[in-house]
Amino acid sequence: MIPKVGNMTDFGNVLKEWRGHRRMSQMDLALTADVSSRHISFLETGRSRPSRDMVLHLADCLQVPKVDVNRLLAMAGFVAHHPILTRDDDNLKPIHDAIDRMIFSHDPYPAIVLDKLWMVLKMNRSATMLFGAAGLTAGTSMLSLMRDLEFVEGLIENWGEVGYHTLSRLRIESAQAGGLPELDEVAAIIASSPAVKDFERPTELPPVIPAIYRAGGQRLSLFSTFTQFGTAEEINLSETKIEMMFPADAATTELLTNLPVSN
Repeated sequence: MIPKVGNMTDFGNVLKEWRGHRRMSQMDLALTADVSSRHISFLETGRSRPSRDMVLHLADCLQVPKVDVNRLLAMAGFVAHHPILTRDDDNLKPIHDAIDRMIFSHDPYPAIVLDKLWMVLKMNRSATMLFGAAGLTAGTSMLSLMRDLEFVEGLIENWGEVGYHTLSRLRIESAQAGGLPELDEVAAIIASSPAVKDFERPTELPPVIPAIYRAGGQRLSLFSTFTQFGTAEEINLSETKIEMMFPADAATTELLTNLPVSN
């Protein structure tokens, strides 16, 4: 975990850690940043102090997440670059309105809003009706549900396949963030699942991999798209993901289309 404050040695150590996360040598980073490898070496040992622009430039070259960009800046003695706002901040109202429009107009198909640790922030009517009985509600951590392998194996008919791809996604998201213990822990649990261990990728892959849910005597085949705000500068917003699910077969389309209007 990157500390919030520190001295130039802390900055150099963390810069080196991020370079390691991205599997870049000092020369690789120097070439990408268009500086000398000697300058990178001096920054990592604390012999040189970076400018604010250099911190931002190196962070960009290393694809450092916004929250950790702020921490690197603090270590180098600079104020934060990316804002952190409360959810009720007036500046975020147009964004929340846009999110609501996206997920609620997606009905009768399910849609949920997640943070970087897979905490459910919002759900539309369809998602609430379909997954609420399984324990997935606003304020629930999807990671907590996935810790129970017996539960997910009973809920998802093709768990071996879905678990395999979920494992890959968890590992990628953790690596991009420089390591997230919460994601790594659940990834290790999923990797221990016999169904995931035994899964073999088919030679010919379909266009998408649907998750086939069984709940309440119903069978639903759904594939997902994920939306993020590519130009978001506010930290929490930049980490928000919108999962929008679509029917993968005619039976699921019919079931979702005929959902009751209210609970």
